[in-house]
This record gives sequence, structure tokens and C-alpha cells, in this order.
Amino acid sequence: MIFDTHAHVFVRGLPLAQHCRYVPDYDATPEDYIAHLDRFGIDMGILVQPSFLGTDNHYMLEALRRYPTRFRGVAVVEPGIAHAELDAMAESGVIGIRLNLIGTALPDLTLPAWQKLFGHIKALGWHVELHREARDLPDLIRPLLKAEVKIVVDHFGLPSQEYQQDDPGFQFLLKHAATHKIWLKLSGAYRNGNPATADKNVAPLIPLLLQEFGTSHLLWGSDWPHTRFENAFNYQKAFDLFKHQIPEEKIRQEILSIGARLLID
Repeated sequence: MIFDTHAHVFVRGLPLAQHCRYVPDYDATPEDYIAHLDRFGIDMGILVQPSFLGTDNHYMLEALRRYPTRFRGVAVVEPGIAHAELDAMAESGVIGIRLNLIGTALPDLTLPAWQKLFGHIKALGWHVELHREARDLPDLIRPLLKAEVKIVVDHFGLPSQEYQQDDPGFQFLLKHAATHKIWLKLSGAYRNGNPATADKNVAPLIPLLLQEFGTSHLLWGSDWPHTRFENAFNYQKAFDLFKHQIPEEKIRQEILSIGARLLID
């Protein structure tokens, strides 16, 4: 199976999180997204709860229930969520939770509430997805490794443009690839600097990621519908950029299939 591991669905009028960095003024429906998947020959998409909807996952969950053979989901939850609610999400096709920490205070993941949550995440076989700049990833990843959960890092790890591959947080990722507990998404290159230079933003990172993570722990995500960057990117450009970054078809096909399969299983 071929996977797109990062996309969002939403419509106008849904309840919004208390503090939003950005709210789209258009709809991005499951049917819109499936049309892209079909056009590019992609079997399954992983829907990621967008930051502006907070912990109200109901629209994504409805999409999972409506299209169980096309979607899996990553929810955003509070650390004190009831285990029964997580179990119900699992029945609907949720496979992980996302910690969207851009612009927020860094949580202490060693606290009992988080550790209790991670215990159930591990039991469910889910992963914990991190969206945070590379400099802070070590403080987040260490307690997650201790909790023995699968970890997914968004958008190339978001190293600083000043240091790129030499960013200490990115180097931490490379060093800990050998744990085989961390997956990294080749997605949202335009979120790593100037969207006009998306390829240049991440080009130095890719050989190192292939060397240390291998194709089994790298994932591709379109980041559709490219929130905040809708005028600069679309699905075609995202897929073409991936083909340019990974020109060898065999390696590209492995990234599109093996890593996501391991993550879901």
C-alpha cells in the first residue's frame, strides 16, 4: 500500500481552539482529499487533527468512520483523557496523538498525567507525533523513549535555517534513529524557511536522514491543504518536490509504503 501520512480535513464553521495562529477561510473535505489520493495512486491517507480545531476531533473521526479503507487518523487530546475515549477512537481508526507545540510552552512529559496517557498509547500500539522546532525535541523525545512509545517527528524536524543539518536538535534525531522508535516525516519543506526555496531549505538534511533512518523510518506527507501556504503550494507541487528530493524510484516507493506500514502495525 502507498501512504500519504500527513493531511488535514476541515470545513468552515467548526468549533475553534481558544488560541489560533491561523484559521482557513475555505473547506478541505475528505472527498476533496480522496480526489487527490486517487489522482496520484495513493491508497491511504493519514489525517492529522489541525491545530485550529484543538481537541475537538469529531470532524476527523466522522471522516475515518465514513472512509475506513482510505483513512487513518491522528488526534489531539488532553493528557487526562479517559482511556475509554481513546479506545473508542482506536475503533474509529485513530493510530496516534499529536502534540502540536508550535508557539506554546513546552510541556513536562515526565508528569504523571502524561506518563499515564503514554502507557495507554503504548498499549494501543499508537504513536506520539511531535510538531516543534528541533531545538526542543530532545526534551520531548527523551521521556517518550523512556515510555517506550513510537514517536513521529513532523516536517523534517524543523531545524533552524541558520544551522540546518548542524542544528543540535536535528543531530539528536540522527543519533537516536538507531532506537528504531522514531519516524520522521518528509513533509512541509516550506515550513522550514522561505516557501520559495522549499527544496533548498531541506536539501542538506535528506542524505543524512536516509543514511541514519533508512527507508523504514521515513514517511512522506503532502501536508495538504498546505495551511498558511495555500498560495505557494498544492498537491502536485508537493509530490513533485518529493520526486525531486528522492529521485530513485525504488527508494521513493519504500518511503511511501514500508515506514507507514510499520507505524500502523
